[in-house]
Amino acid sequence: MAKILIAEDEPDIRYLVEFTLQHAGHEVVVTNNGAQAAETAPEVMPDLILMDVRMPKMTGYEACEAIKAMGGDVAEIPVVFLSAKGQDSEIEQGLGAGAYEYILKPFAPDQLIQRVSEILEKFGVG
Repeated sequence: MAKILIAEDEPDIRYLVEFTLQHAGHEVVVTNNGAQAAETAPEVMPDLILMDVRMPKMTGYEACEAIKAMGGDVAEIPVVFLSAKGQDSEIEQGLGAGAYEYILKPFAPDQLIQRVSEILEKFGVG
């Protein structure tokens, strides 16, 4: 399956997303904040990055912009924001930072698996 990088500062949510994706057969790499995600992405070269918006050290928006600014293959990794902030301005900011999609919390585990599968398929990852 796919290698997925998670950036989430809330331990309960991080564990839920990690467990859900591992149960679906994916390899999961976990980070606690945006800075760690931006540092880890070029090292592990995930197929997909799932990132919270509000995190310490570097927001998800800043981390996404940093990853996209790296250029090359790293910049091509799709980034999906997982956030409880669903206002249009928040979604626009996320997409403007280079994210592929914005998934609103709370979400059911089966919805997350389905959405991740659809995104990976769109990017040619089985």
